[in-house]
Amino acid sequence: MPPTNSEFSRPLAVVTGASAGLGKVFARQLAERGFDLLLVARDKDRLLALGDELSLQYAISAEAWPADLSRDEGMRTLAEKLAKDPRVMVLVNNAGFGTKGKLATRPVSEQATMLELHVMAPFLLTRAVLPGMIERREGRIITVSSVASFTASAGGVNYCATKAYQRVMMESLALELAGTGVKVQALCPGFTHTEFHERMQIDKTKGIPSWAWLEAERVVRDSLDAAFGDGPVVVIPGKRYKLMVAVLKHLPGFIKRPMQNRYARARLEQKRSE
Repeated sequence: MPPTNSEFSRPLAVVTGASAGLGKVFARQLAERGFDLLLVARDKDRLLALGDELSLQYAISAEAWPADLSRDEGMRTLAEKLAKDPRVMVLVNNAGFGTKGKLATRPVSEQATMLELHVMAPFLLTRAVLPGMIERREGRIITVSSVASFTASAGGVNYCATKAYQRVMMESLALELAGTGVKVQALCPGFTHTEFHERMQIDKTKGIPSWAWLEAERVVRDSLDAAFGDGPVVVIPGKRYKLMVAVLKHLPGFIKRPMQNRYARARLEQKRSE
C-alpha cells in the first residue's frame, strides 16, 4: 500500500497520542514513508509544532486535531470525521496512560478515564474507519497494546485488563478481515525509552535492568515493517520480550506467577519514579 505521488491524493495516517512518546515517533516515520498526517492529542501547541516540523522536513501535509479522547465528545467527534474521510489509510490507536496503586484506593474517575481511553476510543475510531477501508480493500490499523497485556499485575489491574482488550480486539478483528485487504496489528512493546521520560529527567533504570529497555524508533520501525509487510497480528519487539511472552503463555502457573510478579514489581518501580 505505497503512497501515491500526487500531492492531492496522498493517503492519510491518523495517529492518536501524537504529541510525545511512541505517537510522535509513529508520526515521524509515517511522514518519512510519504503519508499525510492527522495528529491527535490534547496539547494543541505541541501538535502544531510537530506538524509544521514534519511538513517542512518531508513535504507532506500535517493537520493538528486537539482532542481529549477519554471524553465522549472528543472520541465521537473524531470518529465522525474519520468515517467521512476516504483518505484514511492508516490508523494508529496510541493514546494511553498508566497508573500505580491498588484498585480499591485509586480514584474511580481516574480508572474510568483509563477505560474510556484504552477501550472505548480505540473501538470507536476503529469502527469508524473500517467500512471505508474494507470498501477500498486497503488499510492498516495499529493499536498500541503492551507486553503487560499478557500479565496480571497488582497495582495495574485496569492497565493490564485494558491492554489485553486492545490485543484481543486486534486478534479477533484480524479473523473477520481475512481476505479484505485490510490488516490490523496489536503492538506489544515492553519498557521503552520515550521523550516523555527524558524530558522529565526520570531515572528510567531504577529497578529495571538496562537490557530491558527498547528504543522507541526501533519499536515503531518493527511495527510499521510488520504492518506493511507480511508481519504477524501481534508484534512484540525484542527477542527477550518474545521469549518472556512465550514463557508466560505456555508455562504452568506455579512457574510463571513469580515471573509475572517480578515484571509487575519492575513496572511499579517505574511508575513510582515518575
